[in-house]
Amino acid sequence: MADSLMPGPARRRARRGYALAVAAAGALLAVSAILPWAGIEARSDLLGAGVTQDVRGADDSLGVFTLVAGLVALALGTAGLLARPWIATLAAVPGGLAAALLVVFVTDPGGAGDRIAFDLGGVLSVAPVIRYGWFAALAAALAVVLCAVLTLTRRS
Repeated sequence: MADSLMPGPARRRARRGYALAVAAAGALLAVSAILPWAGIEARSDLLGAGVTQDVRGADDSLGVFTLVAGLVALALGTAGLLARPWIATLAAVPGGLAAALLVVFVTDPGGAGDRIAFDLGGVLSVAPVIRYGWFAALAAALAVVLCAVLTLTRRS
């Protein structure tokens, strides 16, 4: 009810806030492409130790595309912040594309994890694992899409 009493500039400031959120989420998406996304973990219960080898997102072509999508979302969010807030709405496209790329990264049947996973009882177990960077990238991509859509909202 109080939203309808807000003057025009106050509504624009709220929409610019969403544009700022798009820019911030785009920056987080770009940074998370540099973090570890997956790895191969070898464990031995006999020795009580394990070894891991991580793969960063930028080491894979899908990670590079996700990095570019984050940079595009950052640019569109910044343009929406500086010029017109509706420009930040366009960031939903690279954000959605990045989310799709992240799903493809995990479900790719030709990945190394499908060929390497095996278990020799308690002696040796080798398996692929998803690392924190992939989850951060997925959260940032979804945040880009959500904030970009919210940029369109108008309070009447």
